Amino acid sequence: MAEVKRKKSETFESLLRRFHKKLQQSGRLIQSRKIRFYESEKNRTQLKKDALRRIEMTEKREYLKRIGKLKDERPSRPSYR
Repeated sequence: MAEVKRKKSETFESLLRRFHKKLQQSGRLIQSRKIRFYESEKNRTQLKKDALRRIEMTEKREYLKRIGKLKDERPSRPSYR
């Protein structure tokens, strides 16, 4: 852990800036972000299953649009002319 002691007549902002700089130099921020946002790799069967589900959902959405039960999701842009 990065440790910083307050100097005499130092403002809180400069102390915080010094602490943040020390923390970045130590590499702890990058390491903690790697741990926080880590996603384990999916196996081949899971990838295929997800892909088939996406295809199925898009086909279902297109079918509902064709028969008129689903509105177009993208709102039309207003014309300023």
